[in-house]
Amino acid sequence: MNCPDARAQLLDYQRGRLAPQARGEVHAHLESCPACAREDSTERALTELLEERTPLHAAPLGLKRRLAARWPETPGVEPSWWIRWGRPILPALAVAAVLLVLVPLYYQDSGTRPTMVTEAANDHLRILSSQHPLDIESGGMHQVKPWFEGRLEFAPVLGFMGDEEFPLQGGAVGYFLDRKAAVFVFHRRLHAISLFVFRADGLPWPRGIDRGGRSESRVMVSRGFNVILWRSGELGYALVSDLDRRELSQLANKLAG
Repeated sequence: MNCPDARAQLLDYQRGRLAPQARGEVHAHLESCPACAREDSTERALTELLEERTPLHAAPLGLKRRLAARWPETPGVEPSWWIRWGRPILPALAVAAVLLVLVPLYYQDSGTRPTMVTEAANDHLRILSSQHPLDIESGGMHQVKPWFEGRLEFAPVLGFMGDEEFPLQGGAVGYFLDRKAAVFVFHRRLHAISLFVFRADGLPWPRGIDRGGRSESRVMVSRGFNVILWRSGELGYALVSDLDRRELSQLANKLAG
């Protein structure tokens, strides 16, 4: 089994919907492929977060009556495929219809290369789902920033130390794509905010972000999280949160100095 085949079956694998042989093949592939195992872990974390955060609402009584009126059951007549199976899958069809409307909004810029945006969102999800996301708790940026000395091959440069609006919770050493990154975790009310600082050269920066010197930034979306990418000199920055765009941009401006 190759990687595309395994990733296409991850959700069915996680939910126990595969036949025993197919399940065994996916399991064997995940055991031998770190990249797909990482994707499996990310999908599980995303599912847990969505289950925790997505509210469930019962359908209105009027809608139930209208749907029931459209599928009358005639005694002695074999019900059609849609009568037998349409009702159970109707919620899934409704979700699919919503996704068909929303997904194009996430990718309005057809020239954008979403690799870095997706990576930022996935790394933020791993922080949210980790029981111990921080290597050092914050006593302020002057305590956190020196902690990275000797742990990275570069010195993270930030123009903001945290304040009452955006308190710094702590930091850790992580990875961004193929390289080590300094990870800083801020908060805004109940929202966690991840900042990744890494070497900028050789990465697939989205269109519109300058490849040299100081760059402009813009808000992009992946997995429902707002992502802001920018670079300054040799360093790149990725800021991620479910915080609204305006407030996340305020923090990005403070961090960029």
